[in-house]
Amino acid sequence: MAKQKDVSPARRAAFEILRRVADGAFSSVLLAADNPCLKASDRALAHELVLGVLRWQLLLDKLVEHFSKRRMESLDLAVRIALRLALYQLRFLDRIPASAAVNESVNLVRSAKLSSAAAFVNAVLRRAIREADYDPTTEAKDTVEKIAIETSHPTWLIDRWMKAFAPNEAEAFARANIEVPPTAFRIVRTRANEDEIVQQLNAAGASVERSVIAENAFRISGAPALLRELSHAGQIYLQDEASQLVPQLLDARPGDRVLDLCAAPGGKTTLLAERAGDSSLVIAADRSATRMTTITTTAALHQLSNINPVLLDAGDKLPFAPQSFDRVLVDAPCSGTGTLRRNPEIRWRLSNDDIPNFAAGQKQFLHNAAEVVKPGGRLVYSTCSVEREENEEVIADFLNTHPDFTQVKTLRTWPHHEGSDGFFIAVLERRETSIKT
Repeated sequence: MAKQKDVSPARRAAFEILRRVADGAFSSVLLAADNPCLKASDRALAHELVLGVLRWQLLLDKLVEHFSKRRMESLDLAVRIALRLALYQLRFLDRIPASAAVNESVNLVRSAKLSSAAAFVNAVLRRAIREADYDPTTEAKDTVEKIAIETSHPTWLIDRWMKAFAPNEAEAFARANIEVPPTAFRIVRTRANEDEIVQQLNAAGASVERSVIAENAFRISGAPALLRELSHAGQIYLQDEASQLVPQLLDARPGDRVLDLCAAPGGKTTLLAERAGDSSLVIAADRSATRMTTITTTAALHQLSNINPVLLDAGDKLPFAPQSFDRVLVDAPCSGTGTLRRNPEIRWRLSNDDIPNFAAGQKQFLHNAAEVVKPGGRLVYSTCSVEREENEEVIADFLNTHPDFTQVKTLRTWPHHEGSDGFFIAVLERRETSIKT
């Protein structure tokens, strides 16, 4: 069996993270965790390998099947991951020598106690080097499958989007999902001065520009170590621009009573609490005690004293007096298809049947939330999904059954248009005078 030192720390970390993702973990959580064994360069490579393999998994699997003449499901998980890692490096990372990609993946298989598969992995990868120009899309049966392979999405998703949106829009969206998303952040105004933070980042060699999508948001490239340091210190918060739009459209004000349902992990909660100020009361509700800990930790780090955590299930009748909140946010659990650049494993976990199931829950959350909105109050519904069943159709159903509410604003963002995550945001308000039905 190969020794630990036979595999670089970055590739070993990537291999272990991909194994845990295959068991149901989320790559974003695992990659964000501190690993004192990794140097900055190793961390960066591990990050690239994990997300690259997950983004390109379908194409990589087609390559494995062609070069091995075996179906992917017939291979051990460790072998599948080792082959994907090597093929991603061979196909997409020019600066890594082919010999390093091959040898380390062979050693990964050996270290996983599958020494008998080492020769097989070596042979597959040597053939991949010899046939470097092989294009798996040449075997696609139709346009949908060709785009699915080229953009590494399940065929059913491409087919679904082509039917829901114009074909060129669906293809552009799919192609955007395999790009590396921009890094966006906001400055925590209870902890830091905007000018000072921007100056620090610029001095460290970063390129910082203001968002054209969300107020007080920034995009950045470079200076990852300082960015991480400022985030850990609570001076900035890493958050997609579209996600930052949601609390802005909720527009909580000083003195407001605010309810944030499905609040974890707390990015929107802490931003709306910061905007509303200390005189507001923000009830941060979630059904997960573990995820609620993230909210309380972030609130303390950001020095926000107006957030009160409450454990509850938004699908049940809410334990609050009717019409008792000025602002209510329903950032509903959803398919997450607007975040496939950041969470690429989602595309391999979803099925077509999941979409209507999410929509049914979203309708119930919105109905429960409506009961506690004051006359003249605002209710914001948002998802990070691009699916109409979870968005426009949910709102249409709500307005049909809640005539006391009017739709003030609807907004969509897309990776291939705004460069942000794909979000849907609907701003609803309760009329001051009830309508009798």
